[in-house]
Amino acid sequence: MRPGHRFRAGIRHLLMLPEKGKANASLAIRMVYLGRRIVYGGAMKMRFVLAMFVMSASLNLWWVVRDIHWLMIPAMLVGWFVADMLSGLVHMFMDYHPCPPGRGLDRLYFYTGSRASHEYQVMLRRVMANVNPFQRLVYDFKNHHPRPHALGRRTMMRQIGSTIVVGALPVSLGFNLLCLLWPVPSWIAAGTLSLLIGGTFAQYFHGTLHRAENPWIIRSMRQVGLLMTPEAHQLHHDTLRRDFSTNCGWSNPMVNMIFRFAYMRGFLRDEGLEPVG
Repeated sequence: MRPGHRFRAGIRHLLMLPEKGKANASLAIRMVYLGRRIVYGGAMKMRFVLAMFVMSASLNLWWVVRDIHWLMIPAMLVGWFVADMLSGLVHMFMDYHPCPPGRGLDRLYFYTGSRASHEYQVMLRRVMANVNPFQRLVYDFKNHHPRPHALGRRTMMRQIGSTIVVGALPVSLGFNLLCLLWPVPSWIAAGTLSLLIGGTFAQYFHGTLHRAENPWIIRSMRQVGLLMTPEAHQLHHDTLRRDFSTNCGWSNPMVNMIFRFAYMRGFLRDEGLEPVG
């Protein structure tokens, strides 16, 4: 089936779920489903979405530069902090959210042979055909822990494509509409743009922590503390119970407190860290 046909079939499936399925499917899962369909369903559609995002973000930038204000700097730092915290909360949820049992995800996770082998590739396609895109995303977070460098090998577009479709583009368009309807101060626009950039590239920033070679801008941002170092992120991999934020790490003390509260009350359980049969 051609990519465009797969995309249309996916949208029809999304819109024609039976009533029982509609009642059980959350809005978040539906948005992730749509995002994944666009990212993997056709390069032309993803290029269109990316072009829309670039144009919308450019307008976001205009709301910032039209009136320079000293409050922009603290607002951008606050936005960067919020983006870091969101990266940590999402990471924490995905790490501990259970994979659906009985789908074969445990066989993929604990597979001991070569992942480039024909046997593994056939099993991968068979298993992934039986889980929805949200469940694949949950599995990817868990699969990343014993194989961290796999994340670093992925392309930027694979890392941020779903984020653009599901979150960044709607937020960017919504903020532009807000600025057109009301006189939003430029320093608020600056904080929003900082949050938008940090949120959009959160998974890409995460991936840079798991590879040796990175662009000069990543190295420069690490030097001034705007991005965290691989050594700081290793603290998360050592225990899986702390330091979930992966942008700059500023919010990790707060996210760690949230984790301890949720963990002690049983909202987050160790059983969710790995797929089960």
